[in-house]
Amino acid sequence: MSQLAVRRAVLEDAPAIGAVHVASWRSAYPGILPDGYLAGLSVEREAAGYAASIRIGEGVFVATSGTPGRVVGFTTARRARIGAPAQGEIQTLYLLDDYREIGGGRKLISHAGAYLAALGCQSAFLWVLRDNSSRFFYDHLGGVQDRETGIHWAGVPLIQVAYVWDPIETLWDGA
Repeated sequence: MSQLAVRRAVLEDAPAIGAVHVASWRSAYPGILPDGYLAGLSVEREAAGYAASIRIGEGVFVATSGTPGRVVGFTTARRARIGAPAQGEIQTLYLLDDYREIGGGRKLISHAGAYLAALGCQSAFLWVLRDNSSRFFYDHLGGVQDRETGIHWAGVPLIQVAYVWDPIETLWDGA
């Protein structure tokens, strides 16, 4: 497996980002979200949403592998909404299963943190489902569990946990 590189996403990456999103959800959420919901995820619909984010200049970064650089993961980040537990939010962080545990998640989250710091954010956070088995990754990166809240997704009540890095530099210190 070749080394992973991280770069800012371009519009042409949107279909691959959509495919990584769908594959990641189908891998991470069986038994958490309904099978019918996971089966109904659409690469095209997800790609359209990410294309819109890229067009407006939000922080979308991709991890690539090989030549010419197959997209195998991505992250998105933006300023947090008012009332959030930090100033910047990492909205997504997904990698294909075969590319986990080789440093791609760390590289992606570092790029997201640096992007947020460049926007003037002094702290960052993300939400992760409490039942997500990959949650340990954020503990390992030094994220502090700040709060839990209930949400409904696909008709299922779930608990999500906010992980916070304050100051924001602790995000890439752990990565």
